[in-house]
Amino acid sequence: MTEPAALDCNQVVELVTDYLDGALAPDAIASFEAHLAECDDCVTYLEQIRYTAQVVRNVRAEHLPEATRAGLLAAFKDLHSAR
Repeated sequence: MTEPAALDCNQVVELVTDYLDGALAPDAIASFEAHLAECDDCVTYLEQIRYTAQVVRNVRAEHLPEATRAGLLAAFKDLHSAR
């Protein structure tokens, strides 16, 4: 069996959402988890993102103030158009 490709912290940050969504290929998962086994900072980052996603899942748009909703929509629109 071959060793998983080494990832650095920047690459882990880029992949964390796909990892949590179960959207990584098996070889990418192996590389991701190999990095986590050696990097406490990335484990902490992963747990922070996991917790944030959990909290955000429980937020309902209709419970947000209109200004907050408008600001979020504008930010996502700007982010999408920048890509």
